[in-house]
Amino acid sequence: MSFPVYLWLGSVRIHPHILFESLAYAIAFRLLIKNARKDAIAPTQRSSVIVGGLVGALVGAKALVLLQHIDLIGNNWQLFFLVLLQGKTVVGALLGGLIGVEITKKMIGVNRSTGDVFVYPLIVGTAVGRIGCFLTGLSDRTYGIPTQLPWGVDFGDGIPRHPTQLYEVIFLLILMIFLQIRSCYHRQEGELFKFYMVSYLSFRLLIDFIKPDFHPIYGLSAIQIACLLGILYYRNSILKLFVFESSNAIYCQGKSRKSNHSHSRDK
Repeated sequence: MSFPVYLWLGSVRIHPHILFESLAYAIAFRLLIKNARKDAIAPTQRSSVIVGGLVGALVGAKALVLLQHIDLIGNNWQLFFLVLLQGKTVVGALLGGLIGVEITKKMIGVNRSTGDVFVYPLIVGTAVGRIGCFLTGLSDRTYGIPTQLPWGVDFGDGIPRHPTQLYEVIFLLILMIFLQIRSCYHRQEGELFKFYMVSYLSFRLLIDFIKPDFHPIYGLSAIQIACLLGILYYRNSILKLFVFESSNAIYCQGKSRKSNHSHSRDK
């Protein structure tokens, strides 16, 4: 396989990052709109919350990518500006989006949790986007450190590396299944989003140890420090993530039986 892996639409050659990033945004936004229809807050308020989250996500994604690659300023300032112009980080977008949503909620007087509708759109969108990161290769700068493991991938420089993009896709699929199961048990409004944030930030904290990033503070990168701050913010939800109380399980079982009965009737 030669990277980047271009895809063809008829006679048009499409860069994988552009294609999959566009798909990620489109799919995530479509899922978000679908989930928002079942939301408990007013449509106008939900629209404001979404806009606030998007603005915060954009600012956070750029701010954290600046800190992540700040070492390039002295070594290769041209590459630094290129990374700053093109680069984004999911962790920065999540934390910036969180701040943007909370500021917006205070401005419009929303007091209840609003994050649950974002969870599955974020998971699916991130997974689709990471496929594009993998197919782009070295220029995306999301690959792992060299490895001798049999599934190491040569992204074009002759060095087998950890395909950390694919690790993340696999993790997100497992996380989605786990959260579906966890949703069948007792949880309060907003806890699904907290569970997602704790899980994803913990994964990124660990996986970034096998990425060749700048680690200036106690062996941690700027993204890892941001992950730690996010986990600290949600520290009260960590233990709740693994508490399976059965109040919602009956509902899920009933829903499953109803679905099965409907399918058997259709046959």
